Amino acid sequence: MPTGTPTTESQLKLYEALMLLALCEEKGTMNAAYINYGVAAAILAELLLMKRIEVDAENKDKVRVLDDTPTGDQVFDEALQKMATAKRRGKLKDWVMRVGAIPKLKHKVAQALVADGIVELEEKKVLWLFTKRVYPEVNPAPEQHLRSEMRRLILDRPLEIDPRIAVIVSLAKGARLLPQVFSKEELKANKERIEQVVNGELLGKTAKDVIAAVEVAVMMAAIMPAIMAASTSAATSASTSC
Repeated sequence: MPTGTPTTESQLKLYEALMLLALCEEKGTMNAAYINYGVAAAILAELLLMKRIEVDAENKDKVRVLDDTPTGDQVFDEALQKMATAKRRGKLKDWVMRVGAIPKLKHKVAQALVADGIVELEEKKVLWLFTKRVYPEVNPAPEQHLRSEMRRLILDRPLEIDPRIAVIVSLAKGARLLPQVFSKEELKANKERIEQVVNGELLGKTAKDVIAAVEVAVMMAAIMPAIMAASTSAATSASTSC
């Protein structure tokens, strides 16, 4: 069992929230293809909110690192160091690719959830030859709260909006994970509301600026499965049901 302090719902990082939506609760398998790119967009969004990076509008919208001192989070720190030591600066869409290419990124993200006591690591033999790592959920409260808040934002339309939940909805849409939270009927009936949230129309300036800044990153995360599928002639969809 994990030995870390259990994480409350409000402490979820954006990349953890996205990974929880991608994990099948009981099986612990990841049910979204190319989740690395969605996670990368979530990491960039969080670093923008933390004011560790910014988009330099005066230099072709390239990302500038403002503070690369350790955050105490392995996932953030590895991404920050990659950006800070890069020979070439890039735009957010470039960094979705570069951060998404960090070796074993999705397992590092899952390991953060293990440390927080939300999932646990299990290793299973496949064909008696290979070992497969899965992450079944052991503390469902954070994901239940996350899903509840996402549904409340879209379906109940509250006057006060949690900007982090709005960003998660935007990221989940880019990673094609909204069907894990809403039915097809709900998505169709609330299409306009979802677009308002994704476009940042209902938010204050800070969160709206973050959503605007990661819009290209989110779009990149959304189209990467199609790009990869086309290049490899794969027929894998970007998300499937548990």
